Amino acid sequence: MIESRYLKDNIENIQKLMQIPALRHFEVRSLSRLLRLSKIREYDDGEFIIRDGDEDTWLYFLLGGSVRIEKNGHEISTIHKMGEIFGEMRLIDKRARSADVVAAGTAVCLAVDTSAKNHMAGEEGSDAQMDFLLLLYKIFAEYLSARLRLANEELVKAKEETETLKKGPDVKK
Repeated sequence: MIESRYLKDNIENIQKLMQIPALRHFEVRSLSRLLRLSKIREYDDGEFIIRDGDEDTWLYFLLGGSVRIEKNGHEISTIHKMGEIFGEMRLIDKRARSADVVAAGTAVCLAVDTSAKNHMAGEEGSDAQMDFLLLLYKIFAEYLSARLRLANEELVKAKEETETLKKGPDVKK
């Protein structure tokens, strides 16, 4: 992994963050705050970004490339759209990471150190911090909802395939 230093909250970096669909609704001051908690990380093909069971506090936005989400050696999903989030479940439920995330080719991510969010408390008052956190959790909820819908579709498909297999080879399609 190649990792930058924590990012500076200059206008150029804020404009780059505004290109990430999930962050377009953030106010400039919130993006500035997010930048100060963030690093750019580049991973090589096959390199682990997150390991199942880890308890780190990093949240990731995919900036380029793609990543595979795997559990027990099985691919669960592939993330390849710029701005997609991963690593958010640990931040919501405070449990260990529930899957591996592996770079599929070169992957570039914005890594946000959420353990540092408590250092923001006195920066602009508790209302500004609360607004920032509420917006972040709204983004989490939108992504989790989309992923749950996909999981439901895949579950129904798997159940239909199982039923077909149970009926045996004599069933006409």
